[in-house]
Amino acid sequence: MKGWRPAIKLNTIHSKLLATYLLLIVLGTSCMASYILWSFHVYFMRSRQSDLENWTNALSESVADALEEKNLQRVNLLVQRYGAPQNLTLRIFNQKGSLLATSDPNLDQQVQNWYAVPGMAEALQKRQSQGVAKGILSRKDRLYVAKPIMRNGQFLGVLRMSITLEQFQRQFARVIVSVLGSLALTIVLCALISTRFARSLSRPIEIMGNFAIRLGSGQFGDTLIIHENNELDQLAVELNRMSERLASLDQERRTFLANVSHELRTPISNVQVTVDALKGGAYEEPQLRDRFFQTIENETKRLSRLIHDLLDLGRLEAGVSQLEQQNLSLSGLINRAVNAMEPRMQAAGVSLQVKVTDLLIQGDPERLLQAILNLLDNAIKHSQPDSQVLISGYSDGKQAVIKIQDQGNGIREQDLPRIFEQFYTTDPSRTGKSSGLGLAITKRIIEAHQGRITANSTAHQGATFTIYLPLPAKNN
Repeated sequence: MKGWRPAIKLNTIHSKLLATYLLLIVLGTSCMASYILWSFHVYFMRSRQSDLENWTNALSESVADALEEKNLQRVNLLVQRYGAPQNLTLRIFNQKGSLLATSDPNLDQQVQNWYAVPGMAEALQKRQSQGVAKGILSRKDRLYVAKPIMRNGQFLGVLRMSITLEQFQRQFARVIVSVLGSLALTIVLCALISTRFARSLSRPIEIMGNFAIRLGSGQFGDTLIIHENNELDQLAVELNRMSERLASLDQERRTFLANVSHELRTPISNVQVTVDALKGGAYEEPQLRDRFFQTIENETKRLSRLIHDLLDLGRLEAGVSQLEQQNLSLSGLINRAVNAMEPRMQAAGVSLQVKVTDLLIQGDPERLLQAILNLLDNAIKHSQPDSQVLISGYSDGKQAVIKIQDQGNGIREQDLPRIFEQFYTTDPSRTGKSSGLGLAITKRIIEAHQGRITANSTAHQGATFTIYLPLPAKNN
């Protein structure tokens, strides 16, 4: 395709992992190859140097015998026998540095100053010298030993032996090429393996990233499936749990908005209908007018109560409602609630029995009073005339227990798990005065005090709400 270029993303986890792996592989294999080549070179040079010293020591004894006898013919014979012009050069000098015999006469006759030859100056001063130097009339590297010939403490001359390194260097060059080729092949194979390995690590992270993006865009409830048998599996489990929780919260939000809309719309609609009726002529009839005004008043109070409950619930859930921490008497708190609800209980024909131990609890008195009033209101609302509501309070270990029990029809088993939800009522038609927020607010208040609330019920035998609150340390 014309103008096509491969899309290379360098700032990705996969690219960074791959680059890191390749860098480590290249660095590691290069260091290993360099060490192997260096070790091989050192070993060869030491081995050849040792061989050269051994040959020199052995030959110097024979040359010393010949020089001591002043047998130059034998010296030449030894030089010609052990020297080889192509790779090993052998030279014998007298005490003054003059050449006596050489294995390469064609080359040596061109040399004017033997003192300039590496090792000769030291050997003529009766010190052995060895090392690597360029050839006498060439630029090729040679390994040499220059050894003074001694016999009975008498200096007889110098033996200089050198071997060429050209063959070794050619072989070493081939070894270098082989090692570099193996290194390149190793890097390519490791790059392929690293690509797969980096992909296996980055792919789950990319999947999780895309999953998080979908969550951010509002696609809740998706399931993330990763099988890595490592920490990523646990992370996937937590992300799935978060997704489920977000889906649940989103559903609760939608339900909450729908319920709020319904609860707000009903009194507003009733008020609007009543106002329209009054405008249409109902105002002229006193009895009808008074009844419509009463309806407007009732619906306005209902709307005000609903808005107040919504604000309370919002503040409690957001954690912005500051709770006062005071030491207060449990019996005093219950008495306040009973006194506040007494007129309603009398009007409903409901009696009250209170059995409360005098305990000292800690919390916000107004909020706790609100929670108990909500429970009493719920009990009265579902009690039959001439029935009784029982309130009991006592300590159980490190917590205070408050029970409110009525003798109404009870709560259906399928309703029990949901009675503390917002706007949930046991009246499917929602014709009652309850907004379904009282128990939800009560639950949030108790939980804000580090407590908990439960509900139990038996059909046609009433319901029991139990509050558990932590006791102050001095009560334990």
